[in-house]
Amino acid sequence: MPGTQTLRHYHVHKSAKPLLATCVQCDGGETVQSIKRHKFRDCQLCHGFAVWLWPDPLPSLELIWTILIWKPPELRILLLLQDDQDEVNQNYLADEEEEAEEEAQVMMAPGLEEEEEEEEEEKEEEEEREEEGQGQLTGNAWRRKLQTVTEYLWDPEKRMSLARTGQSRSLILVIYFFFYASLAAVITLFLYMLFLAVSPYMPTFTEQVKPPGVMIRPFAHSLNFNFNVSQPETWKHYVVSLNGFLQGYNDSLQEEMNVDCPPGQFFIQDGDEDEDKKACQFKRSFLKNCSGLEDPTFGYSTGQPCILLKMNRIVGFRPELGDPVKVTCKVQKGDENDIRSINYYPESASFDLRYYPYYGKLTHVNYTSPLVAMHFTDVVKNQVVPVQCQLKGKGIINDVINDRFVGRIIFTLNIET
Repeated sequence: MPGTQTLRHYHVHKSAKPLLATCVQCDGGETVQSIKRHKFRDCQLCHGFAVWLWPDPLPSLELIWTILIWKPPELRILLLLQDDQDEVNQNYLADEEEEAEEEAQVMMAPGLEEEEEEEEEEKEEEEEREEEGQGQLTGNAWRRKLQTVTEYLWDPEKRMSLARTGQSRSLILVIYFFFYASLAAVITLFLYMLFLAVSPYMPTFTEQVKPPGVMIRPFAHSLNFNFNVSQPETWKHYVVSLNGFLQGYNDSLQEEMNVDCPPGQFFIQDGDEDEDKKACQFKRSFLKNCSGLEDPTFGYSTGQPCILLKMNRIVGFRPELGDPVKVTCKVQKGDENDIRSINYYPESASFDLRYYPYYGKLTHVNYTSPLVAMHFTDVVKNQVVPVQCQLKGKGIINDVINDRFVGRIIFTLNIET
């Protein structure tokens, strides 16, 4: 019956190259999948068969007759065309080599296993001997090691210390001396050339110079002015700080060192940059009620404190458009009525133009920074009042968030009674 009979088996001699194969699928679903795995063997699988033909492209009449008689219903034919013959031949040769290698490995396996076992035993014996030798250091070995270290530190025969003679060490010192001397000479030369190109009197690069910042006197911890009018020890240190700061503004000293300049115009001094420059007078008496001459306590004893404000010095700075930079103070946050009255000295609440430009500390030796005094005559008591004082003028920046000292300053007043 088809699917149950065993067909005739066709075999090809190993020297022949298969060109065409016929695969028959049996009832169990097994199929000869490739010539590679079933070459030159009994190609019967289950109830199916595979037929190998000679290189002749046409099958024999006997094969055709056999297939027609015993053909199962699931017969599938796989034709290997002439173009695939090379690939089949390569697969055949590769499979033959694999089989030969497998047979050789099977034949050599017993001998290889014995050799590997012998090598492992020899390695174990060597490791055991090394461990025994390390664990049994004799006194002679320790003496030899000590002698080696001693000879390294000082070898009397070769007169060497630390593997070097005195001559070699001297040569190394000489080389290092000339190396570092030449390095120092090169650095000195470049520094000298740099100082020749840079003026000590005027800054070379001023593009990154910020607008003027401000600072106040007297010094206060964290810029918080806290004091009690009835307790002098709470405000006395402010008075001492102001007196010390204003010593350089004494009228007699200003008249001796500086000149009286006309107000409202720049004091420009031409000439060589290394020539000494004159400075305009800023007398202590210009501050009037905040000078400490009329009220030695600067108003702190009456709850009307004076605070002095100065701009930082910038070489060559001139207020733009020829307008003086002015100062204004107000409550930063809160009720504006917390500060009801502020008196400014000088009365213009500005920095006069005659104190500009500044020529630097090397030539403008007696320069005295101008001041603006804020006299807080009427401030709410027993309450912390945040105060912000700003510079006003063309080119002045006073709204930088991350720098509260550029063009403005913020402090607090807490006057207790």
